[in-house]
Amino acid sequence: MMTNRIAFQFDDKLGYQKDAVNSVVNLFKGVSRHDDGTIYRQLQRMKKLVEGDPVRNPQLVSPARLLHNLREVQQKNKLFTDHELKGNNFTIEMETGTGKTYVYLRTILELYRAYGFTKFMIVVPTIAIRKGVEKTMAMLREHFKGIYDGLDIMNHAFVYDSKNLKKISSSFVETRDLSIVVMNIQAFNKDSNKIRQSDEYGQILWEDIRYIHPIVIIDEPQKIEGTAKKKSASLEAIEGIDPLFVLRYSATHKSRYNQVYKLDSFDAYQKDLVKKIQVKTVHGAIPKDFPYVRYVEFTKDLFAKIELFCVEQGGQIRKKQVKVRGGDSLFECSGNLDQYKNMFVMEDPHKLKKLKISKWDDILELAVGENNADISEEETIRIQIRLAIKSHLEKQYKILKSGRKIKVLTLFFIDAVNKYRDTSSPDGRGEYLRIFDEEYSKIITDKKGKQLFVEYPELFKDYKNVHKVREGYFAVDKHKNAVEIEDWDKVMDEDKLKAKSQEDIDRGIELILEKKDELISFEEPLAFIFSHSALREGWDNPNVFTLCTLKKGGSDIAKKQEIGRGLRLSVDIEGTRCTDKTINELTVIANDYYDQFAAALQKDFNEQAGFNKEEVTIDVIHASLRNAGIPENKIIDLTEPLRKELIEQNIINKEGMLTKDAKKIEAITFIHETLQEHSIMIKKAFIEAMQAKGSKKILIKNGDEEPIENGAHSYISEEQFEQLLKELGKRMSQRTLYQVNIDSDAFIEESARELNELLRFKRVLYEYNIETGKAEFDEQKKFRLSESVQQTFFSEPEGLDLQKSQFEIINYIMYHTLLPRLAIYRIISKLEKATLLKNQDILDVVTQKIKEKRTEFMAKGVVRYEAIDGYVFDESTIFEADSIDMGMLEDVASLVFQTSADKGRAVHKYYKFDSDGELQFAKRLEEDEKVLLYTKIKKGGFVIDTPYGEYSPDWAVIRKGEDDQARLFFIVETKIDKEDKDLNEVEKTKIKCGKLHFKAVAQDVQFKQAKNYDDFLLKITV
Repeated sequence: MMTNRIAFQFDDKLGYQKDAVNSVVNLFKGVSRHDDGTIYRQLQRMKKLVEGDPVRNPQLVSPARLLHNLREVQQKNKLFTDHELKGNNFTIEMETGTGKTYVYLRTILELYRAYGFTKFMIVVPTIAIRKGVEKTMAMLREHFKGIYDGLDIMNHAFVYDSKNLKKISSSFVETRDLSIVVMNIQAFNKDSNKIRQSDEYGQILWEDIRYIHPIVIIDEPQKIEGTAKKKSASLEAIEGIDPLFVLRYSATHKSRYNQVYKLDSFDAYQKDLVKKIQVKTVHGAIPKDFPYVRYVEFTKDLFAKIELFCVEQGGQIRKKQVKVRGGDSLFECSGNLDQYKNMFVMEDPHKLKKLKISKWDDILELAVGENNADISEEETIRIQIRLAIKSHLEKQYKILKSGRKIKVLTLFFIDAVNKYRDTSSPDGRGEYLRIFDEEYSKIITDKKGKQLFVEYPELFKDYKNVHKVREGYFAVDKHKNAVEIEDWDKVMDEDKLKAKSQEDIDRGIELILEKKDELISFEEPLAFIFSHSALREGWDNPNVFTLCTLKKGGSDIAKKQEIGRGLRLSVDIEGTRCTDKTINELTVIANDYYDQFAAALQKDFNEQAGFNKEEVTIDVIHASLRNAGIPENKIIDLTEPLRKELIEQNIINKEGMLTKDAKKIEAITFIHETLQEHSIMIKKAFIEAMQAKGSKKILIKNGDEEPIENGAHSYISEEQFEQLLKELGKRMSQRTLYQVNIDSDAFIEESARELNELLRFKRVLYEYNIETGKAEFDEQKKFRLSESVQQTFFSEPEGLDLQKSQFEIINYIMYHTLLPRLAIYRIISKLEKATLLKNQDILDVVTQKIKEKRTEFMAKGVVRYEAIDGYVFDESTIFEADSIDMGMLEDVASLVFQTSADKGRAVHKYYKFDSDGELQFAKRLEEDEKVLLYTKIKKGGFVIDTPYGEYSPDWAVIRKGEDDQARLFFIVETKIDKEDKDLNEVEKTKIKCGKLHFKAVAQDVQFKQAKNYDDFLLKITV
C-alpha cells in the first residue's frame, strides 16, 4: 500500500561519501588537544544569576602534526600536497547531487564521536540553501539514530533566529553537549546585526561565540568569497569569530585552501553518481524535409561554416556543419537531399557581409547566427512545453516498462510569476500555464500520449485533471498570494534584497520543500512543477527527469547551477535509490541550438570546476607515472619529485600551467634516479595524458538526433555466430574463488623482521613551544619585555597510553587485517619495541604494514582457482556495449572505433578505447581473417577475484588454429608497449590469476598477455 509521504532510504556505506567524511576526520588524528573548560575571569561583563559560562571546543595545539596529517590525506586522495596551513581552512569538493549536505552532517557527528568537538556552525549564503539543510536534517533523523547509538540530530541542531538570542546563548554558547547552529551569513556579517550588539547586561553574543572557537562549515563558500583583491564582509565576519577550523563544501570553489577531498563533475559522471544529461532543443524540431540552413560562423580560413540537414549512404538524416565557399552546392553538401536542389553559395563569404545562397529565382541572405527557419517567441515557448510533456511521458513509460516503480517529475523555471498566474486574465491563468494546459490536453488524447495511462491506470487515476498534475511554487506574501520578488536580479547578493522579499522567498521555499517526499509517490498526481527562477537553488528532487527554462528572448539554462536541480540519482516509491544508468538521465529542453547550448554548458562546467586544459593537475602526474609502468605503491612518492622537476626545467610554471617550452619535454633529462630510469616512458605518457586532458568532457547527449544504438551486429543472431558467442559466454560466465597456500612461519618471521626495522628509530614525542622574552628598559627609561622568541622542543613521555591493553591491540589489528588472533600474537611477541603499539599512530602504521605483507604473501601463494556451482555472471553484463553518441564519433580524440558488418567479426558495432594502442589492437583484430569473433570486455562486467581486488581482462577472441579447423578461445590482457620484464608485481599477479582462473573453468581457453598484436600472434603460436 503506497502512502503519500515516502521516507527516503539512505545508504551509510557509499564509498565516496565515507572517503569524504574520513578525509576530514583523519586530519585530526593524533593532534593533541587542550580543553580549558569554562571561562570565569576573561569576560568583562555582568552575568545574570541564571546565566551559565561559555564552553569552548577542545583547542588544537599541534599545527605541525595537523600539517603532517593534511599531507597524508592529500597523498591518499591523489591531491597535490600543501606545505603550509592556510588559516585552518580545509576544502572539500563534491559534485552537485552527490550528497554534500549528508557528508558534512555526518562529518560533524564523526568529529563529535572521535574527538569530542561540540560546537559547530553551519553558515549558508541564502535562505534557500538554509531551508534545504533543515529539510535534509529532518529526513536524516532516523538514519543517523541507527548509526550513532540513538543520537537525535534534531535535539542538537537549531536555526538561528535574531528574535530569540537567548536560544543561541543557552543552546550553543553555554551547553557542554553537541550543538549545531545553522545561520545565514546575513545574520552576522554587518556591525548592525543584533548578535554583534550588547544587550542590557552588556553581553555581546558575538564575543562569546568568538571565545568558544566554533568549528565553521561553509556551504557554497564561493558565494561569499569576495575577490582576490578584497575579502568580502562575510568572509571577514567568519574570520572574526576565530573558528577552530573551517570546512568549505561546494562543487564550485573559487579558491581551494588546503584541499582534502575532490569529487569533481567528470569523476561523478564517470562513476555514474549523478544523472547523465541529454539535451533537446527547440531548433531541433524543424521538419527534416525543410531546406534548413544556419550560418554558424565565418572561419579564420575564410570559409562560411553552415549547418544543414545531411545524410550519408545507409544512414539517417541529421544536422551537420560544413564549410563552404562561393559556388558550392548545398545539394552535394547534404548528401543529395531533394530539398537542397539548385541551392548554391553565390559568392565567397566575407566577415562584414551576409552569406548569400541562391535557390531557383530566390536569394537567401543570412547573417552569422541566423537561419531560415526562425519561429516566433510564443511558438518557441509552445514547442519547449510540448517537448517537455512528451519527454516526461516517454521517460515515465520507459521506466515503468523496465519494471521499476519510479515516478517522474518535470520542472519548469519561468522568468515572471504572471506568466503562470495572471490576475488580469479572465480565468487567472498566465500565458505559459494556458499553453501548458492546451498542449497537455492534446498529448494525453493522442495514441502515443495515452499509452502510459492505458497500461498503468492504477498509477495515474487523476491524469485527466490538469489542475492536479501541475502546480506553481513561487515567493508568497503573508496571505499566501504569489508575488514577484521586488528588485530581484539573478546576480544580486541575497543580502541586498529587502527584508520583505526575503520573507516572501522563505515562505515559497517552505511550500515546495513540504512536498519533497510526497512528490515521489504515485498517490500524489502532481508531476509538472513551475517555479520562479529566483527559487532555483531552494529545491531539488531526485526524480526530476526533465528540466525546462521558459524565457522569451533566449535561454539562460546553460548553467551547471540550474541543471544541478535535477542531477541527483532517482528513487523509487520505497525511497530506495536507483543506480541504473539507463534510467538516470536528465533531459534539458533548451531554447537554443544544440552545438551552442552544449558548448556553453561545457564551458560553465569547466569554469565552475576550475578546469584548464593547459594545467598539469595531479591526475596528469599520476597518469604519467602509472602509464609509464611505475608500481602503484611508488607513485605517491614520485608525484612531488616529478612536478618539481617539470617546474625546474620550465615545462610548467609554479601554478602548474604549461609554458612555451613545454614542447621541448622530450629533450629534458631527469635528475631523480627513478624518474631517470623510466624517463622515456614517463615523457611519452605525460604527452598522452595532456592530449587526453584536452578532450576530457562531460558527455552531453544530443536529444535532437536519433540515438546511436550500439547493439550487437545482426550476424550475431545467425546460427554459426550465435553458437560461437554462446560457447564464449559459457567459458566466461563461470565465477571462481582462489585458494592460497601461505607459509605462516615465513609470513610471521618476515612481518616481525620488517616491523622491527620500521620501529627501530621510532619514538613517541610530545611537542611543546617555549617563548622567551628578555626584560629591558627603553630610551625613555620605561620598563618593557622584548618580543618573544619561540622555540619548539620535543620530549619523550614516561608512559604511553597505558590503558590500551595487548588484547585491544590484537583485536584492532585482527579487525583490519582479518588475520587469526594467534598469528598476530606471534608477530607482536617478536617485536623489540612492542610498547610503541600503545600509541595509536604507530599502531595504525603497523596494522597497515601487516595488511600489505598479508596481501603480498597471498599474491605469491595463489595456487589454484576453483569453479563454484551456481556462482556465475549474468552473460548480458559480460557482453554489455559501450554508450556511444554522434559527438564521440566525430571527435577523433575520443578513440571510438566503428566495426565493419562486412567483416563479420566484432560482437558490437562500436567500441570506445582509453588509448591509441588499444585502438590499433582492435583494427588488427578486425583485419585478421583467422579471427572468427572478438569483443572488448567492459570493465566490471566480467571480473576475476585476486588478492589485489577484482580484475577485468581486455579482450575475448575466437580465432582459427594453424590448420584452419580448431577453434581457440583467447582472453587477452593488453599491456601496450610493455615488455614482460617491465610489469610490476601487481600486474604480474593479476595475469597469473587470470591464467589459473581459466585453467579452472575451461581447458581450451588460453589467457595471454600481449604488448601489441604482433606479440599476441607470436604468443598464441608458441
